[in-house]
Amino acid sequence: MKALKIPEATVMRLSVYSRYLSQIDERGVTTISSAEIADDVGVSPAQVRKDLAYFGEFGTRGVGYNVKDLNYHIIKILGLSTSWPVIIAGAGNLGTALSMYGGFRDRGFKIVAIFDNDEAKIGYKLNGIEVYPMGHLAEVVAQKKVKIGIIAVPAAAAQEVADQLVAAKVKGILNFAPRVINVPDSIELRNVDLSVNLEILTFNLGYKRGR
Repeated sequence: MKALKIPEATVMRLSVYSRYLSQIDERGVTTISSAEIADDVGVSPAQVRKDLAYFGEFGTRGVGYNVKDLNYHIIKILGLSTSWPVIIAGAGNLGTALSMYGGFRDRGFKIVAIFDNDEAKIGYKLNGIEVYPMGHLAEVVAQKKVKIGIIAVPAAAAQEVADQLVAAKVKGILNFAPRVINVPDSIELRNVDLSVNLEILTFNLGYKRGR
């Protein structure tokens, strides 16, 4: 039987739904409809129901969804019901900022080590996280059972760092370097190019103004 392919856009929306459900849960909301979710996150009610239907039935017709239960199921679907140890390659400004980001910890991602080639930074701690030399990457990955690595180095060094992460048997890479990197098909790769997102904004602003 052929496995059902889940669209990546659906997975991205599930993450948005979960954050939204966490927020309203903190406000004491216990039940919510697909229309209310849709209105607050900016999609249609049909899209909310379609996204959730890939994974089963979670609501009650005419009543809606239990906020805590739905968020629990989404978190489980996203693989966030367990903690994920993560490493950062690059102890510069971006790596430092990422090490401070509380959103990682809140969603179950624990930064366990940072790596850099600058000897002046080796042995120091960024926000309580030790900085190791790149030569120790494979050892630390194995010791701490790391599956995810974040690349926060200059573009010129990104491919070399990616190769080291692959050799260390990391399974997923989040790349912040502004260049295309090549990894084996077995590696899950996500690229986050901040300038590209700004360019999308400027295009949309200019396009709408032009129309």
